[in-house]
Amino acid sequence: MTKIHFIAIGGAAMHNLALAVAQKEGYRVTGSDDEIFDPALTHLREAGLLPDEMGWHPERITPDIDAIILGMHAREDNPELVRARELGLKIYSFPEYLYEQTKDKIRIVVGGSHGKTTTTSMILYVLQRLGIEADYMVGAQIEGFERMVRLSDTAKYAVFEGDEYLTSPLDLRSKFLWYHPHIAILTGIAWDHINVFPTFPQYVDTFRQFVHSFEPNGQFIYYQGDENLRQIAAGARKDITCIPYDAYEGDVRMQVFGRHNMQNLQAAMLACHCIGVSPDDFYREISTFTGASNRLEKICETETSVAYKDFAHSPSKLRATVNAVRERYPEKRLIACMELHTFSSLMADFLPQYKDCMAEADMAFVYFNPKVIEHKRLTPITKEEVREAFGTENVEVFTESAALQERLKGISYSNAALLMMSSGTFDGVNVKEFATELLKNA
Repeated sequence: MTKIHFIAIGGAAMHNLALAVAQKEGYRVTGSDDEIFDPALTHLREAGLLPDEMGWHPERITPDIDAIILGMHAREDNPELVRARELGLKIYSFPEYLYEQTKDKIRIVVGGSHGKTTTTSMILYVLQRLGIEADYMVGAQIEGFERMVRLSDTAKYAVFEGDEYLTSPLDLRSKFLWYHPHIAILTGIAWDHINVFPTFPQYVDTFRQFVHSFEPNGQFIYYQGDENLRQIAAGARKDITCIPYDAYEGDVRMQVFGRHNMQNLQAAMLACHCIGVSPDDFYREISTFTGASNRLEKICETETSVAYKDFAHSPSKLRATVNAVRERYPEKRLIACMELHTFSSLMADFLPQYKDCMAEADMAFVYFNPKVIEHKRLTPITKEEVREAFGTENVEVFTESAALQERLKGISYSNAALLMMSSGTFDGVNVKEFATELLKNA
């Protein structure tokens, strides 16, 4: 019996990896965390993996544990981690363990500042429809897939969403540098994670390192409209085949929309083509793809109005999402609402990157919670600074969730498209229920 212990098991990716490992024959999984929320709480409880009490328990880290998997939520001085290092146990980061489990498979990795989850989901959706088995790790729930992570002994391929954020408290390199892909996509580079990459050149360099990490004779699929990606491709190793792409412009009717999604779709087609899927087969199957959870997900519709939610929070994602809904519904009044929630988005030095991001909306609302800024130990920002950074007259800024909700309730949604965007929850708002209430009471 192989014993695996997860430190910080409650994370979105971590708990899905724990569930995947627990399903493998001959593995016993345990875990710990100081706080676990739904959906991880329910998933772990149903699988019998929920810790019997919250907190860190170094006495449970014993010499018979075969491996520790360390999540980003844990700090370097975590008591369980300290004990594991004292015992000399094997400690893996999340991406390192994924690589270890798939090092004999053909790995397809999707990276970039935006569109990673959707593009990875498109690849997996088509492979499943065509009966091509694949292991995977993707950052959202996909229709028809039970979990966000799958590991098997039988799949020939592994498809990973490649995140450029830090690997672990012990490894400050980008996660995707562990994956060593045979086939990889980069969708574009737009500065993000300013707390890790304080300058744009540093941010670009981690993508350059990623391309350098490819397996011999790797295939590099990149968006040709990005100048930084063109430069990275020009400097790639001679054994790497560079494949540029642009947006799909064919005749197949798609469920997803927006130019950015047509770019994602074309990238996914090329990746599938690299493993033998014909373009015709790809386009036929992708025509029924409705998107990944929280990625331009339609949550409510009436006879005259529609509401979407999206994970968009960085400037490039925000702009692409707002523009996509504007293009889709040119005749409707576009009401866009977003939350500044991440480290980068709440940093005063980064705010100017949001200039004109919501210009296409008829009404635009930006929310942030000063307590989150305090919790993240960041320099306070003001409503005036945020409004000035966005740079358009349509933007209203709120720092109280209740006040934002009241403002949104006072708007008429007749012939309107409502767009709710956040990587958080607007401080406890059930976005789907709230949007449904707004539209149905219009």
